[in-house]
Amino acid sequence: MNGQSVSVKDVAQRANVAVGTVSNVLNHPERVAEEKRKRVLAAIRELGFVRNDAARQLRAGRSRTIGLIVLDVGNPFFTSVARAAEDAAAETGSAVVLGNSGQDEDRESHYIDLFEEQRVQGLLISPVGDVSDRVMALRDRGVPAVLVDRIADPTLFSSVSVDDTVGGYLAARHLLELGRRRLAFIGGPDSIRQVHDRRLGAERAVAETPGAGMEVFEEKELTVLAGRAAGDRLAARSKAERPDGIFCANDLLALGVMQSLTMLRDLRIPDDVALIGYDDIDFASSAVVPLSSIRQPTRLLGQTAVELLAEEISHPDKHRQVVYEPELVARASTVGA
Repeated sequence: MNGQSVSVKDVAQRANVAVGTVSNVLNHPERVAEEKRKRVLAAIRELGFVRNDAARQLRAGRSRTIGLIVLDVGNPFFTSVARAAEDAAAETGSAVVLGNSGQDEDRESHYIDLFEEQRVQGLLISPVGDVSDRVMALRDRGVPAVLVDRIADPTLFSSVSVDDTVGGYLAARHLLELGRRRLAFIGGPDSIRQVHDRRLGAERAVAETPGAGMEVFEEKELTVLAGRAAGDRLAARSKAERPDGIFCANDLLALGVMQSLTMLRDLRIPDDVALIGYDDIDFASSAVVPLSSIRQPTRLLGQTAVELLAEEISHPDKHRQVVYEPELVARASTVGA
């Protein structure tokens, strides 16, 4: 018999139980006596029954899926957060469906609409810009949301984030303590809050240091190619005009800068230019010159996001902000071999 044409009634008839018993086995097995549960499961296997989850979602008004929208799925930082969220959701019988905004607000809006249409039980989002109005409207229609890697208004939403201002300060302070005074900050669009905050933290460290300065470079993307292009522009300068310390808003940018300076030219890291990134992705430690970075607790971000979403579902009027502290990881790109 075709599993798609087998109904709950067919399973109940084969197992000689009520239809409600089959439903309980599928949704609340703890309510069914062991002997009956085994009969139902045997009937399901024999008939090849496949649950119509779409129909179940329509009846319940909510699915077992969680929508997750990230800024850049190509960045290992976000894939690590997604994996942690997926693991945490699996423990509760849910699944995570991933959407990549690509730092594009229209694409982000499309995914928000799509996930609402799919009746997800909740949304986790690392937003491009201010999504307060969209997320509030979503919540009013029964889909709670949690901001990821971005602090939220505590009166409106729950959020889990890392203190990026502190992270930016740690990165610049590290370069300054090594004696570097001509710093450069290479970031993406300042409209991305994480980039904005990291720059602010670095500027604070520079302001505290007499004789230090920092030039800001705003790239269109937070990618290796964007970092390589920025490195090319800096390397073309004379030694006197070139920065002696570079802080990149993420590790992908920093790895691109490293490629430009070391593989395409004869500049030495850290002798000529000290370089530090942000996120501490796996590639950082295995780069041609191991990359110093600001580590974020990616697993905690993903796990906590799912926990906060469960709280939002149970207590929609209570919101909680969880902010983790970043950590400096010094490697050869700043302190040498």
